[in-house]
Amino acid sequence: MMKTPIGRLRVIGFIEGISFLLLLFIAMPLKYMFDRPEMVQVVGMIHGVLFVLFILAVLHAAVVHRWKMLKVLFALIASSIPFGTFVLDARLRREQQ
Repeated sequence: MMKTPIGRLRVIGFIEGISFLLLLFIAMPLKYMFDRPEMVQVVGMIHGVLFVLFILAVLHAAVVHRWKMLKVLFALIASSIPFGTFVLDARLRREQQ
């Protein structure tokens, strides 16, 4: 699965999506409701690195597969919406079949 640009994008997108959900629904509540900012620092850094990798993976897939700008924009917007990378993954999986 990691041998193709789409496969890499799907894997990175899945992991990035999980890190985003952990940041939003676990780390942020711990910080603001229980005054525990440590988790945000750790999960936030991991998520940031994964986010950059996701953007690079989108750009790589877009160049290799000659995506239209609208599709690239959809993929980038998906990464900023909770559960968005999972929706993107479903679309990419359907396209591969």
